[in-house]
Amino acid sequence: MAEAPLFVFDGDCVLCSRTVRFVLRTEAAAVVRFCAVQSATGQRLVTSLGLSEMPETFLFVENGHAYGRSEAAFRLAAYLRAPWRGLRLLRLLPRGLTDWAYDRVARNRYQWFGQQDTCLMPVPEQRERFILD
Repeated sequence: MAEAPLFVFDGDCVLCSRTVRFVLRTEAAAVVRFCAVQSATGQRLVTSLGLSEMPETFLFVENGHAYGRSEAAFRLAAYLRAPWRGLRLLRLLPRGLTDWAYDRVARNRYQWFGQQDTCLMPVPEQRERFILD
């Protein structure tokens, strides 16, 4: 049986936390799990992938493979309801272009959206979807 997809996000980033809330509201089925990179599990995952640090904003882990940048966003979009699932079609654009756009937002996310001092805390009925440690 395949493991549930995992969204590893920057818990200090307002945009990232808003994206988690957006996914929770718009998923086609409640299958994606969430983990802040600042958590012990998030740090172990980054290390196990051989990364020296978290890639800009988030990783998406699906079927044992970790994806970053625009590919992570496209894979995450596949789990959303219509019309949001259609964002996957942006994958048809050249990867260099989609990664360039992703990188611009990622590098400026704190300036444009802000930082928060505390990580997103799920409501009790969503707590089992979050890896909290």
